[in-house]
Amino acid sequence: MAANNTCATVEQTSGAPRLSLQTQSIGADTTTIRSLDWDRSRFDIEFGLRNGTTYNCFLIRGAKTALIDTSHIKFQNSWLPLLEENIDVKKIDYLIVSHTEPDHSGLIGNLLELNPEIQIFASKVAIKFLEDQVHRDFHANAIKSGDKLALGTNPTSGINHCLEFLSAPNLHWPDTIFSFDHGTGVLYTCDAFGLHYCSESVFDENPEIIAPDFRFYYDCLMGPNARSVIQAIKRIDKLPTITTIAVGHGPLLRDHLNTWITNYREWSSERSKDDNYVAVCYISQYGFCDHLSQALAHGIGKAKADVQLVDLQGSDPQELSALIADASAVVVPTWPSHPEAQLQSSIGTLLAALKQKQWVGVYDAFSGNDEPIDVVASQLQTLGQKEAFKPLRVRKVPDSNIYQCFEEAGTDLGQILNRKKIIASNKSQDIELNKAMGCLSGGLYVVTASQQEGTSKRSSAMIASWVSQASFKPPGLTVAVAKDRAIEAFMQVGDRFVVNVLQEDNYLPLFRHFLKRFPPGADRFEDIAKLENVAEGGPVLADALAFLDCIVKQRMETSDHWIIYSLVVNGNIANAEAKTAAHHRRVGSTY
Repeated sequence: MAANNTCATVEQTSGAPRLSLQTQSIGADTTTIRSLDWDRSRFDIEFGLRNGTTYNCFLIRGAKTALIDTSHIKFQNSWLPLLEENIDVKKIDYLIVSHTEPDHSGLIGNLLELNPEIQIFASKVAIKFLEDQVHRDFHANAIKSGDKLALGTNPTSGINHCLEFLSAPNLHWPDTIFSFDHGTGVLYTCDAFGLHYCSESVFDENPEIIAPDFRFYYDCLMGPNARSVIQAIKRIDKLPTITTIAVGHGPLLRDHLNTWITNYREWSSERSKDDNYVAVCYISQYGFCDHLSQALAHGIGKAKADVQLVDLQGSDPQELSALIADASAVVVPTWPSHPEAQLQSSIGTLLAALKQKQWVGVYDAFSGNDEPIDVVASQLQTLGQKEAFKPLRVRKVPDSNIYQCFEEAGTDLGQILNRKKIIASNKSQDIELNKAMGCLSGGLYVVTASQQEGTSKRSSAMIASWVSQASFKPPGLTVAVAKDRAIEAFMQVGDRFVVNVLQEDNYLPLFRHFLKRFPPGADRFEDIAKLENVAEGGPVLADALAFLDCIVKQRMETSDHWIIYSLVVNGNIANAEAKTAAHHRRVGSTY
């Protein structure tokens, strides 16, 4: 089952959802066990997955044997039997917990049932989380950056395996730690450098195929922690030659290693070059803080504003005080009515560090035991701070609409912080060039999109003028979408959307409606006449001249827009005699 350079897949279930397992040697004395979740469609901050995901764990056999991470609990009936086929579980000496998010630690309790003497190595924060998670005694060993664990020399290969640990907090949980095997040059990074992409390709042989998912994963999970990414890369740079980055999700990075590391370095440097940032606070493993804070941070990042996620549970008091005091805006969750001493101390540090003229916002953690949100909001505004947004109230278990609302609130806040920078940039442009660019005219369109997720349906819309036909066969078009547009999240590769063409003599009502600023989570289609069951991609507006139902095939990034190339799979025209509404600009620096 674990033969070198061979792949074995074990079907776990029949029908949907498809779950399977795979083992393969990835280096000397090193085997991966990959749990393939083919049909998973949502993850973490509720961003959509187009290609499922995998949960990867690893066996390293020196004189001693170490297992790095486990798997998701949905694989409990198949993962443990496959592990036992590869090794006698009682002979696993060490379990390395990269971090305690359930998709990687979901079977630790089951493993302890079979091997209660196993030694668990994890960061100090992770040990605390595990104590609350497994509800049983275990042999705990807290580790930090620079610590090493000698596995010894494998008697067959003669290779000496020694794991060196690198602290990587907030990538993307506060307890994350990397492991580097000096015997093979494999770096184990759990969530960092990963991607949600499910296939039987164990390695990154086809970078052009997985690159969009790699970038999407970075933007959603790692981008909001860009400062932490840079610190982690600095630690990585000090290591000997890395042969492979063994990630927790998706294919392992080996064949194009420098490309992926360079991407992380450049993207993170771009995101963290400004001191004008938002501190989004959360309380790890409390209510829905982890995911809601990620949604806020993702929205802020879409507006090209810097963001720093701050864990109130595990942050050092001095670091917490500095992060809050230096931030231009601070966003805080509701906290427990009766917090433990450590958290109470952090809350006190937070309140003491707030400064005048900061923007502040508050959101519901929805744990069932929260201090009322209006009480927290009042405490945050003790020095006359400005309200970043209306309190984000959560009255039910968060669904895609709630996460969308949080993302939009984050984007609005990011735009507020960048307002002066944008105005200054526009003023600095060459006047004649700006006017010349404004001579480029276009049509007027309303781009709509909707997505059904279980019983929840979310939708979005925007006015567009940068729409152009791009191919004849098959019929295709491009739409330029600003990175901070809410609808951008609905236009990933494989998604559907609709271009509603506005009519020359009947466009003003729709134009004015969709041009106005909507509050986060607002229904953009309220009181708008729509044609039902006409297009898959999104609402078709009854007063539109024509519609084009599209599916996204490619995305190209520019400095401030995404160019979305899509195939047109359906369409119709309401009035063949009418003309498309035209849009003429005075300057090229605005729409």
